[in-house]
Amino acid sequence: MTLALLILISMMWIPVGMFFLGAGEVKSTGFVTAVVGVIVIVGATIQCLVGGPGFTGDAFGAAPLYVFGILYLQVAHVLLAGVEDLRTLGNGALVVAIVCAIYTFLYATGGAIKPDGTTMIAKVPYLAFMFGTFTVLCLSVVGQAYGKIGAKLPAWLLIILSFTCLIAPAIGLMAYGKLPF
Repeated sequence: MTLALLILISMMWIPVGMFFLGAGEVKSTGFVTAVVGVIVIVGATIQCLVGGPGFTGDAFGAAPLYVFGILYLQVAHVLLAGVEDLRTLGNGALVVAIVCAIYTFLYATGGAIKPDGTTMIAKVPYLAFMFGTFTVLCLSVVGQAYGKIGAKLPAWLLIILSFTCLIAPAIGLMAYGKLPF
């Protein structure tokens, strides 16, 4: 489920990035953002309730999907309603950045060590990299929302990270069974 959602999310990130670079129009960008937001929240719910192999549910995997899905709906609202004060959107992006920073730490360290010496979460360097870059992306959205940086930085990050952190790992896992590193 998550891999398909990563590819779906790129269907929103690239148009939003292009829109903030001046290519695209607000209503279509807002619409696709809303559709992706709703599907990501539905996918997160399925992930949380059903999970993957063994069908036990995966709240750990669903949590970041939920916060991103809500952020996408915030972005859709901003675009479709013509909201000019973006600070509330920035505040939502800050929460997502905090969640992503925590996931970066957990995937880099493995979290708590169990009595048998193994970690609670598998150490996955690529996922730590992905969540680290998502943290930077969200912080750039915060900076843009508060008028501290221009829209070009988050726009380019959305486009570049669509390939490096959404499409490449999803296709890599589905087609080859491994992450890029």
